Amino acid sequence: MSLSKRLSQILFPIMIMSVMAGCGGDKQNGEAEGTQEPAATASAHQAHWSYEGETSPEHWAELDELFLACSTGKTQSPINILQENVKDDKSLSPIVVKYSPSPVAMINNGHTIQVNLKNQDNRIIIEGKTYTLQQFHFHLPSEHEVDGKHADMELHLVHKNEEGRLAVLSVLITKGTENAELNKLWSVLPNEESEEEVTVDGDFDMNKLLPADLHSFRYQGSLTTPPCTEGVQWIVLDNPVQWSGEQINQFGAIFPHDNRPVQELGSREVESDE
Repeated sequence: MSLSKRLSQILFPIMIMSVMAGCGGDKQNGEAEGTQEPAATASAHQAHWSYEGETSPEHWAELDELFLACSTGKTQSPINILQENVKDDKSLSPIVVKYSPSPVAMINNGHTIQVNLKNQDNRIIIEGKTYTLQQFHFHLPSEHEVDGKHADMELHLVHKNEEGRLAVLSVLITKGTENAELNKLWSVLPNEESEEEVTVDGDFDMNKLLPADLHSFRYQGSLTTPPCTEGVQWIVLDNPVQWSGEQINQFGAIFPHDNRPVQELGSREVESDE
């Protein structure tokens, strides 16, 4: 059996478990499907990784054999989206978002702030396939670049379909006006890493984290944190949203930076719905 085939057999089963800690991670707590125990167990056996020093992105593949895709993968994320090279595809259907106010809880997993959904009622539809929202989390600055430039932050809404495939809806965030809905989360923001969730009072409306125009860039990529598993559908919204400088700084005070550098696009194409 070839090395690439063996790696795919090893890495894909842990893809779903790893994504629950901020597109991967080594400490998390809870997920709406009731899979938190296996995820936590698998994560506990992974090597520690970070964004700094000897455990930073350039060393991830050296830390654990499960992380080999971080250096050997050919369809890694994030990427730099060059708009002049984006292919407009008339056959792509606009993304359909079906979110409603829902109960959530937050955790500081040591890599990001992750918000776990407590129901399975929020979905997106991409090319006729339905993906259910599992969790969302944040990166500072943005992981994706557009024409070589970072946004101030990036939001990743992680979805899974019935086949276990992942689709991540990415929203770029720039400094501007305050996002009032976000204050429901930021008012109880967990400053310290913990395995305990912080309950958020009332319901949270994910729609209010999205721009009005859902025009998107699409490409096939990977988790942006170890084990960097590939086979992830990325939907990067073209239009950013605004948060206040204070809201961005609140996150930055906990995570001064938690972004993986952009990866080579290689032979992939970035497509755009019209």
